Amino acid sequence: MIIFFPSLMLICYLLSKLTSSKLRPPLPPGPTPLPYIGSIISMLRNKPTFRWIHKMMDKINTKILCIRLGNVHVIAVSDPKIALEFLKDTDGIFSSRPDSMSGNLTSGGYLDTVLAPMGDHWKKMRKILSREILSGARHKWLLKKRVEEDENILRYINNQCKINHGVTRGFVNVRIIAQQYSSNMVRKLIFGSRYFGKGSADGGPGDEEIEHVDSLWTILVYLNAFCVTDYFPWLRWITDFDGHEKIIRNAILMSRKYQDALIDERIQQWKDGVRTKQDDLLDVLITLEHTRLTADEIKAQILVRLTRFLFLFFLFWLGRHQSLFCAILINFGVVQDLILAGFDNVSNNIEWAMAEMINQPRILDKAIHELDCVVGKDRLVQESDLPSLNYIKSCVKEAFRLHPVAPFNVPHVTTADSTVAGYFIPKGSHVLVSRLGLGRNPEVWDEPLTFNPDRHMKSDKEVVLTDLNLGTFSFSTGRRGCPAVLLGSTMTTMLLARLVQGFTWELPPNEPHVDLKEKLHDLAKAKPLLALVKPRLPHHLYPTS
Repeated sequence: MIIFFPSLMLICYLLSKLTSSKLRPPLPPGPTPLPYIGSIISMLRNKPTFRWIHKMMDKINTKILCIRLGNVHVIAVSDPKIALEFLKDTDGIFSSRPDSMSGNLTSGGYLDTVLAPMGDHWKKMRKILSREILSGARHKWLLKKRVEEDENILRYINNQCKINHGVTRGFVNVRIIAQQYSSNMVRKLIFGSRYFGKGSADGGPGDEEIEHVDSLWTILVYLNAFCVTDYFPWLRWITDFDGHEKIIRNAILMSRKYQDALIDERIQQWKDGVRTKQDDLLDVLITLEHTRLTADEIKAQILVRLTRFLFLFFLFWLGRHQSLFCAILINFGVVQDLILAGFDNVSNNIEWAMAEMINQPRILDKAIHELDCVVGKDRLVQESDLPSLNYIKSCVKEAFRLHPVAPFNVPHVTTADSTVAGYFIPKGSHVLVSRLGLGRNPEVWDEPLTFNPDRHMKSDKEVVLTDLNLGTFSFSTGRRGCPAVLLGSTMTTMLLARLVQGFTWELPPNEPHVDLKEKLHDLAKAKPLLALVKPRLPHHLYPTS
């Protein structure tokens, strides 16, 4: 009897496991994992990981793939209908974020909004973001600062034309122009100034700004970069297995070297009564009246946004004296988010859009014609003109579709066992929606590898950059959808409109076309876009130094 009952219980347990496994749906298709380590060896032998994943999806001919890395099931999705099931239909259990080394470091221990798991902190930050930072009223309040940066980029390009020995044309690096515009804009909106230092004599970035931008790009490259220790967390205490941790720590220190001092100084100014009027988003964060944020939370929000999307901005409430002192403890979170959010997407989109348009003069001429008809050549295009510039917006949207800034969205993690598209999705799975798979899906788009803005022109309807059906993955959807749609759309469209309206664009001599190859390890253009530019508007319209 002593042996009988334990044996019976074991048999019942095994039978229940067997029965439940037969009743539940199968996992999505994928490579056969090894015990314990899963497919981690294959991942390490097939860098970059995102290209390995997409090759497997093509080889297996599946729109949903399951790869086990350690004990984590990584689910990749390239079909818009399946993606909507994850991000919208059942997003209640798919809206959290996984723990990762890079995410933890970048967000200062998940003090931000983008990388924070679902919970009270995320709800607080999201509420602040939507109501105080990215509201329509705040967007109008920041108009003057956006206009200053719209004019500054024209001034800088025009200066490059004049430098060429008196000839009013010159070579420009479009990548530098786009990065300068987006990083200047985010610094202007957050800190009230486009430069950390004095900038350069020609109106371009100085050493401080170049160093800052380089560090932001490094953070973006290594954020959610399939680090081995994310799947074997105990390794974090033993070794920096991939070398990722050292790189990202150094980049974070470099990016914060300039911005954190400004934040701490500004907090002290409000505490001492030296500053009494809001002028930028940092002031808004410091004087928020209904929600307390620490200084570390502010810093975390600003960096993640500065580098990731420059679209998200937060507020935090600092009371007087004691409340202000408490705010110093929170700086890291808010500022970090703001900086990372609007920086990469804008600059990547504009370089690719201009490269494709220069390669197809018909498209560039059509964009010029629209601007000349809607705006004319006797004034500069303004934000108020954007609703009427459907073809310009179609060029932006097509670049989002064909040339996304990253291969996948920020990972989601499921908080419960579930079934999606007829497959079993275990609790704790990391869900990756493929921006490439959605935008280049031949079942959704005709000639998906061809840059064709006309595909987005729908009769008399206004073109918008969002896509609620996820044919493109510009701003996502669901609870984790980007709340900075208005700011992101405005920045990107205005920059393209100003570049096309303000200058003629030609290839350098002896270059018959633009090389459209991608880098191996990311989706950026392999070679920076160099172009010969010349002012096309009356001289008095260009801002002067």
